[in-house]
Amino acid sequence: MLTETDIDLGGGRVRHVYDTGAGGASPGSAGLTVVWHAGTPNTGDPPGPLLPDSQKLGVRWVGYDRPGYAGTPAAPGRDVASAAADVAGIADALGIDRFAVMGHSGGGPHALACAALLPGRVLAAVSGSGLAPRSAAGLDWLAGMTEGGKANMRAAQQGADALAAYQASAEWDPAVFTEADHAALAGDWSWLMTVVRKATAGPADGALDDDLAYNTPWGFDPARITVPVLILHGGEDRMVPASHGEWLAANIPGAELWLRPGDGHLSVLISARAALDWLCEQAGNAGP
Repeated sequence: MLTETDIDLGGGRVRHVYDTGAGGASPGSAGLTVVWHAGTPNTGDPPGPLLPDSQKLGVRWVGYDRPGYAGTPAAPGRDVASAAADVAGIADALGIDRFAVMGHSGGGPHALACAALLPGRVLAAVSGSGLAPRSAAGLDWLAGMTEGGKANMRAAQQGADALAAYQASAEWDPAVFTEADHAALAGDWSWLMTVVRKATAGPADGALDDDLAYNTPWGFDPARITVPVLILHGGEDRMVPASHGEWLAANIPGAELWLRPGDGHLSVLISARAALDWLCEQAGNAGP
């Protein structure tokens, strides 16, 4: 059963949190908490298509609305690294010691932030369809993005006013998604549109601040991550090109890359169930 609550982390930092709860795990299951990091623009609802299998796996899902989305007040100027302090505070409030993290799209960098900055608590991490840092050495960061995607990121580099002006006039280009992506949206992953609609029902602060954070220093170095990391990426991704996933896998020590050649930005989530199995296995290997 999914519950929602507002958690006060102190200093005016209130986060709207989603929790499937610790009860109901089947005997012999992993008993693993996974913190979900949602994409841009999404609310923090745990991934609906993965919930039916979660009870038998013993997985407890926790998610939260990043600042500026739905139930969480905006925090202008936040960086990607700030997710680690948020997650640590939420876990403390819920009585959770150690956990795994999984993020998709814009949630990928935030999941990696937790892996880098909370090594004593994060057991393993999955980043799906996630960006590499804007300063990634040797990576042509914009190459392979659609023209609209490039324009959005260039505007973000010019600051909040330029980005807000661009996003106010830009039109959505459905070609950013492949045929496989559109098929995923017509199937189990139609759930994504539910959280997008929730996230975009109010002010655009969350998405704007996300895009600014991706284009400025993240506040951590992915090369310092020491926990097991899985990079999941679609070879046909037009929103975040596969070169980003390849760079992350090459620059995070010991990271494993699952490159799905025929998948795009969303259809790669068909592999999310297998990635969840991977998380449970890695968490079990980590020991007490």
